[in-house]
Amino acid sequence: MPGRILIVDDEPFNLDLLSQELTDLGYSVTVAGGGAEALARCEAAPPDLVLLDYMMPGMSGLDVLRELKSRDVDVPVVMITAHGSIDVAVQAMKLGAHDFIPKPFAPDHIALIVAKALEHRRLTRDVAALSEAIDDRYRLVQGRSARMSQAIELSRKAADSRATVLLLGESGVGKEVFARAIHGWSERRAEPFIAINCVGLSRELLESELFGHEKGAFTGAHRLKKGKLELGDHGTVLLDEVGDISQELQTKLLRFLQERSFERVGGVSPIAVDVRIIAATNRDLEAAVREGRFRDDLYHRLNVVPITLPPLRERREDIPALAQSFLERFSRETKKAFTEIAPEAMEKLVAYGWPGNVRELGNVIERAVVLGRAPRVLPVDLPPRVAAAEASGHADSASYHDALNAHRRQLLVAALDRTGGNRAAAAAALGLHRTHFLRLLKALRIE
Repeated sequence: MPGRILIVDDEPFNLDLLSQELTDLGYSVTVAGGGAEALARCEAAPPDLVLLDYMMPGMSGLDVLRELKSRDVDVPVVMITAHGSIDVAVQAMKLGAHDFIPKPFAPDHIALIVAKALEHRRLTRDVAALSEAIDDRYRLVQGRSARMSQAIELSRKAADSRATVLLLGESGVGKEVFARAIHGWSERRAEPFIAINCVGLSRELLESELFGHEKGAFTGAHRLKKGKLELGDHGTVLLDEVGDISQELQTKLLRFLQERSFERVGGVSPIAVDVRIIAATNRDLEAAVREGRFRDDLYHRLNVVPITLPPLRERREDIPALAQSFLERFSRETKKAFTEIAPEAMEKLVAYGWPGNVRELGNVIERAVVLGRAPRVLPVDLPPRVAAAEASGHADSASYHDALNAHRRQLLVAALDRTGGNRAAAAAALGLHRTHFLRLLKALRIE
């Protein structure tokens, strides 16, 4: 995507030439006629790239580069040097310059250097956030329930739009996993995904996290800090537990959603960003609106595409697939050779009520892998509260038995595949008597 470029040169002709070249390529360009002006612009609104002339009166390009580094301004710099000034270029690279451009300018060379520098910035920006986004911890498991299939279908439809998505559901149902999946399905997938939890931070800290702050904006603000909205430019920002933010911050968030721009704390200049907002909450926002705790206009701004994720107890048919996914993940992480969950253990998992939802299921499987003995998770490996669970109630009986049968079918088919169709060997591998194994094949209609 096009970026914001600052050109620093004391010669108006060079400024005009480079500005025109880069504007024609689709970049947003600002200029500075000297080092002091360049530093001021970088601190006020850091660009995505600085093209910096070496030979300037007062502060040289190297002086400006040193000052940018000392002020911890995070911006790549491409040094502009006179033809043949290899020593200067080498010195600039040692000081942290990304690359250099020799004079006289060659348009194709400028275009290539700028594109490479911006691509490098895009790939290295928010490495931790991007790495986390592809982490196996956030893989969305499809499951078999109709309600989750509907939620996934709706999410895929909304993914490529700019529409704000509001994810609703109890704690632990997987709202962040869903948000990351929406980001991954969108055209923004190569850009940052940044999550911010709105609970547990004071209003001041949350405001600074969202919008950033200027140097000296308050006690302890020793340097400029970009907020999550600015860092997420062109990407996706998840506002987790948005129902818990203060009234004052609700007003500022509403203004951002309306204008798509904001000011840093202590700042006066508006900063425009292109971010996709996904909000999530376990609160009843409609009730909060009626009670005056949440702004009606903000609620409607967030509630463009509402998606409700059901609790795990209402989609028990998804438990086998989720449990198997957790088993594979934790087996890899602990380097243990777990391959399956015993049917009697799966019965307990499906029967349990899961007040902590998918998050609790993950914790239970992790505990079983850490404390159990490979290759199978047994009932004894489960916490007492889960091991004591019994199937109850008529409403859940159909999904309960469907889930168990689906898991049994999966185990039997996998065992047959591993043994090349040898039924006796497959029964032995599962620890089942051959007669019982054959009865299961017939009951589940496995040929």
